[in-house]
Amino acid sequence: MLPPTELVDRAAAQGVNCLSLTDHDTLSSQAEAAACAHGHGMDFVPGVEVSITWNGATVHIVGLRVDPDSAVLLEGLAGNRAGRVERARRIAESLAAAGIAGAFQGAMAHAAHPECVSRTHFARFLVQQGVVKNVKTVFKKFLVKGKPGYVSHAWASLGDCLAWIRAAGGQAVLAHPGRYAFGKEKLRLLVSEFRDQGGAALEVVSGTHTRDQIAHFADMSVEFGLLASVGSDFHAPGEGGRELGRLQPLPSQCRPVWSAW
Repeated sequence: MLPPTELVDRAAAQGVNCLSLTDHDTLSSQAEAAACAHGHGMDFVPGVEVSITWNGATVHIVGLRVDPDSAVLLEGLAGNRAGRVERARRIAESLAAAGIAGAFQGAMAHAAHPECVSRTHFARFLVQQGVVKNVKTVFKKFLVKGKPGYVSHAWASLGDCLAWIRAAGGQAVLAHPGRYAFGKEKLRLLVSEFRDQGGAALEVVSGTHTRDQIAHFADMSVEFGLLASVGSDFHAPGEGGRELGRLQPLPSQCRPVWSAW
């Protein structure tokens, strides 16, 4: 929700000394954020969060330390974005059928970059309209499988996404594994395929993980021979994730993704 400069200023005020901006499927704000971060004396790590489809489910892969000018990565992200507006129209049609009109225009009003419109923009619209009290509640009553506003969508494949990130010189991180509604064995299969296809790290500490999940994923990162990452999943003040600079450190058995940088 925040403009790049305001986001970086907020991180600096919270004592953050190393930041990666990982917008969904776009690198458009990297240069502005990097310049502001360097002005604060902060290390800036170019990044992106990519939506993929794996075994019929949507999964998020973060690319860290990528080249923002990589033609391969930019082309791949453009392909992923191309389907977002059409998906948004179908989400709006589903919500209209449930008696909620004007959702497409309402979501677009919250999207600074229309081609990057996402379910979060619909969630903000629903909160603004008083349909639900907050964004977190939206994803219990709307926009998820079996609820109004849900539409299936095919994103990039795991293999293609990892290839784009490698081509851009980056390292791939499996984002917030605790958020996926997978059973134990399905999650282990995802982590195994992610590693075997060139994934580098598991996001052990996330703004959406509990302490028990952090301990579990720390052990899993060691078991699968993966590096470990930390991410706030901060989208906007007071909206999910965790405040910038307010995450616990990685458990001691983990090897940080930044250890070789």
